[in-house]
Amino acid sequence: MKTFYIDKLAVVGVGLIGGSLALALKEAGVVGHVVGVGRGLPNLQTALRLGVVDSITQDLAEGVTGADVVFLATPVQSLGLVAQEAMPHLKPGAIITDGGSVKQAVIDAIEPHLRDDVHFVPGHPIAGTENSGAEAAFATLYRERRCILTPTGRTADVAVEAMRQMWQLVGSKVVIMPVEKHDRVLAAISHLPHMVAYALVNAVGAYDRYDENILEYSAGGFRDFTRIASSDPTMWRDIALTNRDALVEMMEQFETFFAELKEDVALGSDERLFEFFRRSKQSRDEIL
Repeated sequence: MKTFYIDKLAVVGVGLIGGSLALALKEAGVVGHVVGVGRGLPNLQTALRLGVVDSITQDLAEGVTGADVVFLATPVQSLGLVAQEAMPHLKPGAIITDGGSVKQAVIDAIEPHLRDDVHFVPGHPIAGTENSGAEAAFATLYRERRCILTPTGRTADVAVEAMRQMWQLVGSKVVIMPVEKHDRVLAAISHLPHMVAYALVNAVGAYDRYDENILEYSAGGFRDFTRIASSDPTMWRDIALTNRDALVEMMEQFETFFAELKEDVALGSDERLFEFFRRSKQSRDEIL
């Protein structure tokens, strides 16, 4: 089998996701030159200073020209426009891939502009923190994490295999999954928890029985649970809008169980409360 190597990688959006991929590939010794592409010059300069990338540019066409792989790591609602603008400048045989948390909307936005001689492999590494920007990137982000690829009918097997190898080399377990399943699974395990965390912080922050901000009293439990509410609002706005149907379905599922719990508390039913908490604990423990 041919040894995997990327002569030139273009990372469009050098933050936690894109920057960590660049660092991981550098650490694995399977990438030559990494160019960081973005709109914000200070963040690009930080990426260059930290060695996340080898060169920087705010010119998308310049950045993707000659790249073997172009990794799109911008908010999901911008991925289609970025891909469309980059498409005329991609060399034949180039692979364009992404790290978006929603896949159907991204595919719908990119494939109409896809050239016949350019490969598109939709992808989603399931890893992250609440931090953003080039300073947040680190080489071990993807180790022991899953990366889901959702190839379409237009995705060549050779491109899928190349991206499988890329993610495996940075420590990920690669899963090939139908796009609809991906979006519904992620609505449940990632998108819903973020919505709950954002709503909880807003609910507690708006509590006005006392003339002070009671969030100042928050300790470990509240801070741990709501950590993800510190995530990038632009990214999560885009995710909520582009995976709306699946997310609303899961929010309604959550409302059903929260209503059950609310009723158990209101009734003071110790048996029902214990059983509710027991079921939850058992399910949570089985994950670990």
